[in-house]
Amino acid sequence: MDKNKQKSAKTGGSAGANADSEEEEQDEPSSSSNQKEKTAEDELESFREKWQQELRSQPTSRELLNKKAQTKFNFYDSESQEDVARALFIKGTELEKAGQLYEAIQFYRKAVQIVPDIEFKLDNRPKPLQIETKTENYEETHETDNNSSSDGDDDDDDGAIEDGQLYARIQKKVTKMGHLCASKFDQSTTHISSLPLEILLYILKWVVSTDLDLRSLESFGTVCRGFYLCARDPEIWRLTCLRIWGLNCSLKPDNYGSWRNMFIERPRLNFNGCYISKTSYIRHGENSFQDQFYRPWHLVTYYRYLRFFPEGVVLMLTSPDEPTQCVGQMKNRHPRQPIMVGYYRLKDDTVTLVFQRQDTAKTMQTTYKRSARRRDVENPEQTFHMELKIQSRKSRRHVKLVWSYYSIFTKSKQGHENTTSFDLIQNRFPPLWYSRVKSFTSESDQPLN
Repeated sequence: MDKNKQKSAKTGGSAGANADSEEEEQDEPSSSSNQKEKTAEDELESFREKWQQELRSQPTSRELLNKKAQTKFNFYDSESQEDVARALFIKGTELEKAGQLYEAIQFYRKAVQIVPDIEFKLDNRPKPLQIETKTENYEETHETDNNSSSDGDDDDDDGAIEDGQLYARIQKKVTKMGHLCASKFDQSTTHISSLPLEILLYILKWVVSTDLDLRSLESFGTVCRGFYLCARDPEIWRLTCLRIWGLNCSLKPDNYGSWRNMFIERPRLNFNGCYISKTSYIRHGENSFQDQFYRPWHLVTYYRYLRFFPEGVVLMLTSPDEPTQCVGQMKNRHPRQPIMVGYYRLKDDTVTLVFQRQDTAKTMQTTYKRSARRRDVENPEQTFHMELKIQSRKSRRHVKLVWSYYSIFTKSKQGHENTTSFDLIQNRFPPLWYSRVKSFTSESDQPLN
């Protein structure tokens, strides 16, 4: 019995020890898991802190772009921004000339981003000396500056200039200056002197236009010396002479010395206005049936207008209205009735004009008898033939047209033909005088070509 009790006690004691050991073994993994969780959280927090520090330490996108731009233009550190933009723009022009347009646009864009107006700052031409406008003797100082030259030229503007020497002298002075013209004051916008000479001459062809507005060209030439040379360009005057005389114009102005002298001296027509004549005559009136001694007289006045176009078209209008009312109707080449459209030819100093009028409308003709019926009368076809001589009046050249021939050819519907020639009495056919009309040259449709 005692032995059994001891065995059971031993077994019970061993079981309790085993239970304690099992509980201790169960507590050990739970504590280790807790420690692992704590270490994972610590590592996660430390990772977050490091990550936030890294984010704070990293630069923004703008800073990166600035750093890239600074590293990109490190070789220009010693130069200003304008010099950098200038170098980039010049590189772009070189690439454009080489045909690499896409690469050139990239350089242009970079240059404009640095200095927006770099294109206008690339003009390396010397600027003229600035003259103060507050001085009272500005004109005198300006003249002395123009007269003086660095090469010691002995020419004097105040001296006598022989015929034909003005153009050569101005051309010599403009060549020494190195530029066509210059602005009087500093300005931020582009001056007209920056334009190439070819573009300036093309603009002048638009000024002259196909209507040959040479008056505006001469006004342009009075601005300065450079504009004077442009207004004397031989090509503009050659095209003008060819448009006026066509096949009758020689290939070289040998007899006149220059194309401009040919335009001035050779008989021609003026296109920027109208030739107007005023005709007045007295016509007898009918006697009154109440008073046989009353004999009225009527003063009749009417105007004749002619307007010529360089391509050979001419307009004619006969009206009792004043020129202020009729001149505006002849502005277009295709006017309304009653203006007649014809053609002309110029040979030497004689102008031949032909007009044709054919009214399709029928007119009503009646008699004084009450019993008579009205009848329709068809208007015949009429052709007007005129010849006029071009003459000058003192200093005004080619401003007068004198009648030399006038006839009307009539052809009816039945085939009857009749030609009526007029006796050109000066009172009935006074000469036509040229009058300039400003509205005729207010617009340009095409350049001179």
